[in-house]
Amino acid sequence: MRTRPLKVALLGCGVVGSEVARIMTTHADDLAQRVGAPVELAGIAVRRPDRVRAGVPAGLVTTDATALVKRGDIDVVVEVIGGIEPARTLITTAFEHGASVVSANKALLAQDGAALHAAAEQHGTDLYYEAAVAGAIPLIRPLRESLAGDKVNRVLGIVNGTTNFILDRMDSSGAGYSEALDEATALGYAEADPTADVEGFDAAAKAAILAGIAFHTRVRLDDVHREGMTEVTAADFASAKQMGCTIKLLAICERAADGRSVSARVHPAMIPLSHPLASVREAYNAVFVEADAAGQLMFYGPGAGGSPTASAVLGDLVAVCRNKVAQATGPGESAYAQLPVSPMGDVVTRYHISLDVADKPGVLAQVATVFAEHDVSIDTVRQQGKSGEASLVVVTHRAPDAALSATVAALRGLDTVRDVASIMRVEGE
Repeated sequence: MRTRPLKVALLGCGVVGSEVARIMTTHADDLAQRVGAPVELAGIAVRRPDRVRAGVPAGLVTTDATALVKRGDIDVVVEVIGGIEPARTLITTAFEHGASVVSANKALLAQDGAALHAAAEQHGTDLYYEAAVAGAIPLIRPLRESLAGDKVNRVLGIVNGTTNFILDRMDSSGAGYSEALDEATALGYAEADPTADVEGFDAAAKAAILAGIAFHTRVRLDDVHREGMTEVTAADFASAKQMGCTIKLLAICERAADGRSVSARVHPAMIPLSHPLASVREAYNAVFVEADAAGQLMFYGPGAGGSPTASAVLGDLVAVCRNKVAQATGPGESAYAQLPVSPMGDVVTRYHISLDVADKPGVLAQVATVFAEHDVSIDTVRQQGKSGEASLVVVTHRAPDAALSATVAALRGLDTVRDVASIMRVEGE
């Protein structure tokens, strides 16, 4: 075993960072055996030293993160502070000074992953980020390494625990969105400001990362179509149950049927109860991968939290440290395919549309005509009348999203359609 220790700088000591520090300290002997050299925590950069958690070695704490990553003896920098800056500058500075980086920063990787990979390659260092997507679930490495010889066609997943908890509560208890959100907040699943979760920003960043790895194509956050789930109602769940479905906020990355483009999107969708993702409850995450040779694979587990995320960080740390001992680097960015990213309008999907209409003869024929004019085929129709009004639920066959959206716009213009009460895509069949 190599006797000179590998020195690690930790940026951030919140819920995840403090757990990383704890595991590195308590499991030091095991980590050394797995790496082939001692692994030593050499410094911890924080913004507020008075808030450092119990058990974190006080003598290692500093407020000067830049000086820490510039130290010539640092082998690996672990970044768990999040956000774009100063994380981006600190990571690139680490590369410039010969340190490899382990990051959990999904927002930064989704926005500037290509530049960071290029900087790591330029300086002969590693960039690993298993913890950036789905917490403890091994997902990045299987896509990047285990399936490197296969062709991945689709990645379909629940990658945000907060939204899955809320939707699960709405489904199981009949609670409304606000009530379910309040419960998620009280239990610590939702932040005081849940916007990043419920509006799909968090899931969109993860979708960009997954699509880039799966399809060997650079996919930025701006390429991901995003819709939140704040408009999902109890009535939507009632309709889903009548179809044998439930509702999940999904990240969907897929290769076009002709193989010439890819797409990435995040939005709520109805999925059949028979689909494995339908049974994912509480704040758990799961990702369903479809590949040519491997077939269908599913990865499931806790997607957030201090310990699960720290587990993913430590897994990357061991891999990067092994590379340091071997004087090698692991796989970098693979973007050779550079397939174009299709806009949402080109994506082929299905719609579930709920209409409030006048209860009189000819309404259904009018509605059907609008669908035909936009070349959208109807799969099923369900109608229920009540005192001069009626509800009409239409489920389409697969069609380009642009055609489906145009159909809905035309329906809004009919005198007999009083309201388009709900629109939701149907996926996972």
